[in-house]
Amino acid sequence: MSAIYSLEDLKKRLQNSPYKLTHQRKVVLEVFVDNPGCHLSAEEIHDILRHKSADIGLATVYRALELLCGEEIGILQKIEFGDGCSRYELNLTEPNTHQHHHLICTSCKKVIEFSEDMLDDLEIDIMQKCGFKVTDHQVKFFGLCEECQKELAN
Repeated sequence: MSAIYSLEDLKKRLQNSPYKLTHQRKVVLEVFVDNPGCHLSAEEIHDILRHKSADIGLATVYRALELLCGEEIGILQKIEFGDGCSRYELNLTEPNTHQHHHLICTSCKKVIEFSEDMLDDLEIDIMQKCGFKVTDHQVKFFGLCEECQKELAN
C-alpha cells in the first residue's frame, strides 16, 4: 500500500477511541511510522526501541500492540505468516475494511504486498448462500519470489 501515515494521523485515529496515547503507545507507533511497509514482530519492535534507548519492556510492547490492533482502535493489523510468529503492520484503511494480501516467499521469507482484491464476488455469494456478512479477510500466498526462482534455476 502506498498511503503513508504520520504520527499526527495516528493520534487522530486514537482520539476516536476511549484510550489515550501514552508514551509507550507513542514510541511503538513511531516504529511503524519510521518503518513504513514493514511487518514487524513484537521482538523486532522491542529491539528497535532498545537501539533508540527507549526504556520499554517487551511485555509493554506486547500490551501496546494488542491494544492498537484491537477492534476499538484498529491502527495496527496482526498478521500470521505461517511461521509461528505474529507480525504487525499499520492498518492503512479504516477498521473493518479490506486489507491488502501477502505473497510470502518460503525460501528467503520476503513478504510482498498485493492489493488487488478479487474476492468481492465470493463475499456476495457467501452472504447470499449462508447469511454471513464478511467484514474482512486475509489472503496469504506461499511460494517463491522472483529472486529465489532465479537462484534455483542457476
